Amino acid sequence: MGRGPPVVTPPRADAAGRVARLLRATPVPAALVVLVALSGVVLGRVYADPLLTRLMAGAAAGSVLVGVAARRLPSWLVAPLSVAALAGWTLLSLRLAAAHAALPGGLGEVTADAARNAIPRLLTAMIPVEPAPDTVLVPVVAAWLAGLTAAEVALRAGRVLLGYLPPALLYAGALYVVGPNADPAIGPTVLFAGVAAAGLAAPGRRSGPAPDPVAGLTPAVRAAVRLRLVAASAAGLAVVVALAALLAPVVAAQVDERPVDPRRYVEPPRVESLDENPLIRISGWALNPDQRLLDVRTVAGAGDGGPPRIRLAVLSDYDGVTWRVGATYRNAGRILPATEPAPGAATDEVRQEITVGDLTGRLLPAVPTPREVTGARVAYDPATGTLIRPEGLAPGLRYEVSSVRERPDANLLSTANVPAGDEVARVLRVADGAPEPLRRLATQLAESNGAPYARADAIATFLAEHYRVTADAPSGHAYPNLAFFLFGPRNSGGQRGTSEQFAAAFAVLGRLAGLPTRVVVGFEPGGDGPVRAADAYAWPEVLFDGVGWVPFDPMPRPNSEPRPVEEDFRPQPEDPPPSEVPAPTEEPSATPPAAAPAPGRAGDGPGTPVLVGGGVAGLLLVVGAVLAALSVMRRRLTRSRLDAGDPGARVAGAWRELTDALRLAGHPAGPDLAAAEVAERARRTLAEARAARSGQGAVGPTDRPAEGAAAVDELAALLNQAGFAPGSVTPEQAERAARLSQGFADALRTARSGWGRLVWTVHPGPLRWRR
Repeated sequence: MGRGPPVVTPPRADAAGRVARLLRATPVPAALVVLVALSGVVLGRVYADPLLTRLMAGAAAGSVLVGVAARRLPSWLVAPLSVAALAGWTLLSLRLAAAHAALPGGLGEVTADAARNAIPRLLTAMIPVEPAPDTVLVPVVAAWLAGLTAAEVALRAGRVLLGYLPPALLYAGALYVVGPNADPAIGPTVLFAGVAAAGLAAPGRRSGPAPDPVAGLTPAVRAAVRLRLVAASAAGLAVVVALAALLAPVVAAQVDERPVDPRRYVEPPRVESLDENPLIRISGWALNPDQRLLDVRTVAGAGDGGPPRIRLAVLSDYDGVTWRVGATYRNAGRILPATEPAPGAATDEVRQEITVGDLTGRLLPAVPTPREVTGARVAYDPATGTLIRPEGLAPGLRYEVSSVRERPDANLLSTANVPAGDEVARVLRVADGAPEPLRRLATQLAESNGAPYARADAIATFLAEHYRVTADAPSGHAYPNLAFFLFGPRNSGGQRGTSEQFAAAFAVLGRLAGLPTRVVVGFEPGGDGPVRAADAYAWPEVLFDGVGWVPFDPMPRPNSEPRPVEEDFRPQPEDPPPSEVPAPTEEPSATPPAAAPAPGRAGDGPGTPVLVGGGVAGLLLVVGAVLAALSVMRRRLTRSRLDAGDPGARVAGAWRELTDALRLAGHPAGPDLAAAEVAERARRTLAEARAARSGQGAVGPTDRPAEGAAAVDELAALLNQAGFAPGSVTPEQAERAARLSQGFADALRTARSGWGRLVWTVHPGPLRWRR
């Protein structure tokens, strides 16, 4: 018999088969794309723009499609192809993000910067986060890698459930990064679970009934295998049910818990030490008035209110020695968070183009309050409305900033109250040690003016009418500096200062009078053009309910002659004055006094030599006892400083021994000096003492190299470590600090004469000097 004709499959049936196979192969890849893209939806809730969600969705689709297209290729070839596609999509994403954020520089520069700083900037960025190259790089790469891994496991290996693990981890990571900064992601989570279940329930690629795994076995063996399968399935089901019963209450209890914010584990950008207290730069700028710090060009606004002040820093913390910024800066994009203006306040938009000249540091000048910055990457503190450039300022840096300037309603100020409580405790805090004359002056001004605004205006008026502005006034705003500025004699340099002293004195007096105050440092240019050092200016601000921060001007009016402080305020003496009641006069007696007995007569007592000798001996005993007591008390004070307390306190005690030694040598270190400046003074003092001693021909102990002179810098470093890294000082370092301070003091004391060394040992100064 001949063979029959071959069976020909109709084209329509073949096309239908291909469509059916395609439909069977689609659900799992589609599910993987959706699962990875949902991570972008969750993470995009803290971004200011949907660009990140779109980029992560593109990464999800691209990675899975590459896996589907290369499923017939060898597995070792898939990874290089996918990595090449990842590089292309990443560069495209960075280019789109850079264009969206209007960042300057080429693609290579932007890519290198994003690769170096992606993770810290993502976790320190301000919410909402602007999609910039450094804030989209990590999510896009993570989405691509999750999609690639999921496609390889689910499609090539056929382990769909295991292939869901990378998208699930990516989704959990997105939830963790968002933390408490957005509402619970209930909708995306439900959709994630539904898509995952649909992908598992979709029919596989295999057609027809599944083969029986026990086919071909004997009936007895087949029954045993099926029994084991049933038992295993039942055990697995029991384990799942038990875990659900145990974990469900735990999971349910966490629903109302506030998530942990991972940003608290990452230190945000900080200012340099130079910028932490820019108030001390006022005096230096005053001495170099022609220094060109900035160039300003107003693009729009500032028509009605005149040239606006440019704010550099806001100082809210005062410890009795230094005003500090104390701000928390977060990386921000072009658009900064907006706040509602105070009710009734007039607002106008000011847009300026600023070019940096000789200004250094990280603080970025801007008209308050900035809303948009282009041309520079910035970090922003919403509490103060100030900016920094984490990379630091550089000559020629040009940026444009758009700000909303507020002018409070003057009609509300006279009746406005000031806030109180924990929220404003920071700007109400008065550091310990405020001089009593400052307290009395603040009390006098507050008693005469009841309303908060009247109190603030009275302080500003008092300062403007009684003090003089001079460019050569020394810098300093610690309590002693302010007391000298307010009450020091005019012929000795008192009652004059720069805007540093005027603003600091206003802020301290205001806090003593119950007003929340702060100090602002900035510039007051006359208009567009160069902003010079002479335009640097510090002014105080007071916080009022319903009005906000209001600036005050305590500076004297031009061509005005200050009135002596004594006319309106005379500090009470520390000791009460002697009684003005005249002493009773002795009435003349009618009986003349008896004549004094002649010396040497019997019964007259010991003679004059005996009395003089006894008096001198008693005086010497008293003086010796006092000196011995002083020496013992000095030694006990030294031991308590160097041996008592934790290592940090012992290092601080060693430093006080050094400063006391300087004071005993006649070269005291002011409280406004940094540790490095005190160390420099200590080295200079010891060198001068040695030179003077050697010039007198002294030999012997003074010729030994002093340990203190060589190790003062080390002691200063230990003090900074104890102050800025509490708890990091070890007992060995504390013992080292004690030896260094003792060596310096011994070297300085040895360089003195014999009488000078004795006076050094019993001098009572260290017992009473303020710590």
